[in-house]
Amino acid sequence: MTGAAASQLAGVGQVTIPSPEILVERARAMIPVLRERARACTRAGDVPAESVAEMKAAGFFRVLQPRRWGGYEMHPNVFFDIQKALAEGCMSTGWIYGVLGCHPYELALFHDQAQRDVWADDAEMLVSSTYQPVGKVEKVEGGFYLSGRWGFSSGSSHCGWVLLGAINFDTDGGPPDMRTFLLPRSDYQVIEGTWDTFGLQGTGSFDIVVERVFVPEYRTHKASDGFACANPGQKENDGPLYRLPWAQVFMRSVSTAAFGGIRNATSAAIDIMNSRVSSNTGKASKADPFLHAAIARSIAEVKEMELTHRAAFDEMMGYAERGEAVPMDRRGLFAYQSASVVRRMADLADDMVKLLGGRAVYMSSPILQPWLDLHAARAHVANDPANRTSDVIGTMHGEPPAFTFI
Repeated sequence: MTGAAASQLAGVGQVTIPSPEILVERARAMIPVLRERARACTRAGDVPAESVAEMKAAGFFRVLQPRRWGGYEMHPNVFFDIQKALAEGCMSTGWIYGVLGCHPYELALFHDQAQRDVWADDAEMLVSSTYQPVGKVEKVEGGFYLSGRWGFSSGSSHCGWVLLGAINFDTDGGPPDMRTFLLPRSDYQVIEGTWDTFGLQGTGSFDIVVERVFVPEYRTHKASDGFACANPGQKENDGPLYRLPWAQVFMRSVSTAAFGGIRNATSAAIDIMNSRVSSNTGKASKADPFLHAAIARSIAEVKEMELTHRAAFDEMMGYAERGEAVPMDRRGLFAYQSASVVRRMADLADDMVKLLGGRAVYMSSPILQPWLDLHAARAHVANDPANRTSDVIGTMHGEPPAFTFI
């Protein structure tokens, strides 16, 4: 699609939909200002409210939202291109965009009443999450009581709702029932100050506390529905976008910020290379063949990974548009590829940092923060390839996946 399109959207009035090219251009235009704010973002432990407001104004959070709610309902690769650009300016900002920006996709899979609860009064409402299945669930008539404390809710201070993972064991003898529970801000506390880490400090991934609140059945999303691509919200949101496996969208949202981080780190390495001369040996970094090799390898391998990821979603959207299911062996391979990139990029950054001497140890060094952020991003469970290896092999031989978030 080129240029801008305008649509009359049910319940949300006239909304102008920018082209993918314009959206990505807007994101790239934010890179310099996000770099200027990055130190303050890290020190504050949260992305500045003005950055979130600017991302909202640019329309970035609408990319995966259904059109009937004023969203753009675009190809996921548009979403990931925006995320990569934002993360090139500040990886914490790119990270929370990935997480908060993919939640309109999951909300579109919920029952229609849940979507109305969140978007009827404010179609730009942001929703944070933490999917750790640590909550206590009590099944009752019409829904559940939910209690507990969750960690890692990125961007939570900017949101009015939250998605929380928990397992319902009261299934009349059936298997445990993993669900995501949707709660309004009045039903939970954000415990600020609980995110003290060596990287991605600006994501504000604070703890969430819930003290036994009622959650109606329609404000829950079953993991088994997401796995089967048979979700309640697909009745109203029947476009091909919402036929994708939910896990494929989410796992990419927490690996893609690394592309921006490694681009930033590689650019910083080149800048240092061009100006550094060792005060002890007198050798210039721009004549160091080992540094040249590390930088060249970073540029080449990141491009290869990017092309692979882009092709994966082109292939999945092709299946969705034809009304076909994505084969399980392809889902297994795509999940492994997504889980692998952050560690590979952290290794690429390591190889550059260790060749830049004392210029790479100061916190003011432009390569330090993206290097730390890449290592912190490796810790997310979705970025651990060890969780995916067996399913790559098993699904190739017709076996069901052991890890069904795939």
